[in-house]
Amino acid sequence: MNRTIRRMTMEDLSAIVELDKMSFSLPWPERSFRFELTDNPASRCWVVEMDGRIIGMIVAWLLVDEAHIATIAIHPDHRQQGIARELLTYALRYMSKEGAISSFLEVRESNTVAREMYRKFGYEEVGRRKRYYKDNNEDAILMTLEHLNVEMFEGSSGRNK
Repeated sequence: MNRTIRRMTMEDLSAIVELDKMSFSLPWPERSFRFELTDNPASRCWVVEMDGRIIGMIVAWLLVDEAHIATIAIHPDHRQQGIARELLTYALRYMSKEGAISSFLEVRESNTVAREMYRKFGYEEVGRRKRYYKDNNEDAILMTLEHLNVEMFEGSSGRNK
């Protein structure tokens, strides 16, 4: 079971769309992922591949000096194994080297597992967007990591490309 983090490619698109559908009640349409891969210069997209299968993905945007986490998902069969933490570490380390000094994201209020993982990274809850998620009118919790630096990720997983 060899896991690798690598850049997302167009060949990954169908697997990414399926993973997104398994992970979220409001999945992104294929055209959104296609846009991220081909037309958004701010976009940074990676996948976690294990034994030839995509088991995780992250889309992040480098907006001036901020790393915005747009979406992250892990296949249901592989959750609670530290893969999301490894993937987020990789993305933040990469964008820190590109000049990101802070990070921002929004997460469903009910997603306590994700919120706890983000808190362990140093993210703080700074606000909410009322009724942000249209499938059930759930609030989005806004979280910010103010002082992002590459040193905070030294010694993290070296299996990545």
